[in-house]
Amino acid sequence: MAFGASPKIRVLLGGLALVMLSAPVRADEPSAAALETANRLIADLGLKQSLDVVVPVLFGEFEKNVLATRPELKDALHQSLVSLVPEFNKGEPGVLADVAHVMASRMSETELKDVAAFYESPTGKKFVAAEPAFVNELQVAGSAWRQKLSNDLLVRVREELKKKGVDF
Repeated sequence: MAFGASPKIRVLLGGLALVMLSAPVRADEPSAAALETANRLIADLGLKQSLDVVVPVLFGEFEKNVLATRPELKDALHQSLVSLVPEFNKGEPGVLADVAHVMASRMSETELKDVAAFYESPTGKKFVAAEPAFVNELQVAGSAWRQKLSNDLLVRVREELKKKGVDF
């Protein structure tokens, strides 16, 4: 079992959290039908598949970080992590239920059905299929922009400090 990081997952979950947290809160407890529609929407969006990689990514990052300073633990650590995967995956259904509850609490059943109808349409399915490429391009563009900002910041801070007689 290999543990590798996927930037798509971070962006997808972060975007979902941002959208859900910024939506207005509804006072009523969601109906069973609204929760069912939210669960259908979660399936349409592929969120379960996205969450399926959270534990392996986390374990992969943990393994990499530990082995950077303790390479002699490679085999034992890997075996331990593999044995712990099922235990840590047990939390996923609860997360999906929480996401469905939040969605159903913040959107009406009709709104959820409208969104689900889009994602179940040919265009919605095409969007879901194309989304990984969108996310990848966004990450590439964002990374390049961040690097440029970092370089520009260093240049400008040096210029400003030089004006004050500080060598940096």
